Amino acid sequence: MNTLPEWTDLRFFLELARVGTLSGASRRLDVEHTTVARRIDRLEAQLGTTLFDRSREGYELTEMGQALLPHAETMEGAALAAAEQLVGTEVAAHGVVRLGVPEVFGVRVVAPRLVGLLQEHPELAIDLLALPSFANLANREADMGVMLDPPATGRYVVTRLASFRFYLYAAPGYLARHTPIQTLADLERHDFVDYVQDRLASRELSYINELGFKPRRRLCCSGMTAQIEAAAAGMGLMMAPPYAVPDDGRLVPALPGFYAERSFWLAAPADLYRLRRVRVVWELLRELADGNRGLWWHDTDLEQAA
Repeated sequence: MNTLPEWTDLRFFLELARVGTLSGASRRLDVEHTTVARRIDRLEAQLGTTLFDRSREGYELTEMGQALLPHAETMEGAALAAAEQLVGTEVAAHGVVRLGVPEVFGVRVVAPRLVGLLQEHPELAIDLLALPSFANLANREADMGVMLDPPATGRYVVTRLASFRFYLYAAPGYLARHTPIQTLADLERHDFVDYVQDRLASRELSYINELGFKPRRRLCCSGMTAQIEAAAAGMGLMMAPPYAVPDDGRLVPALPGFYAERSFWLAAPADLYRLRRVRVVWELLRELADGNRGLWWHDTDLEQAA
């Protein structure tokens, strides 16, 4: 190899590695798919090696492509950090941050609290990905994400955002029409609203299985928003964290004292975490989690833990 690869070619390499198709990479780079193919061919010729295995399903990194990936990501992070510093963003955050969060948490908790941050940083913008699944950080679907399963491999900055509890809730009308619930054994005679079990975004969402018996699931949904509406309409019992429950009285605790505990994790690729715009969003989420314990636990549990 007589010359070093051009950074622009490595950008094409990174995007193709993340999405696995020419069409997907072309959309993210805003170029024709033929341009992506041409740049990859040129990079492989320059390096004298094959970086991708081609198939009808798409592009998959070869062993040499895997070896190049962390070096290209390091260059990307350095380029982003340099650009940020040169435009004077050490004082105020600048640019777009793509934040992946669970659907209900994003809508009910995160979105309202972004207003103050955006007022404080006029040059900052947020793409809020409020999803029924969890953002894929490996393919850079988001710059940072809140999730139940932290990344087990790769170069990420990860912190436990909060421990929270899923409690049993039901509509007052449902409780009035059905057998009183005083113990766990009473729940076997009740209907449940839950996630579609073969579409779980994480095994951590299989909390209803912790009841100790096979629940009678009458309605299963792919996301919690639909579960809340169905349970509020009297379909059955559901489990949810306090932050997800509407404060309009449509859902009330069904069996105080029973819960399933889980943890949210906050993660970002290490190279992106260095960026000022990513860190200010990170700090906002940390302050939100640490300063609002009522989002995660019922008040009675907080009093017992104090």
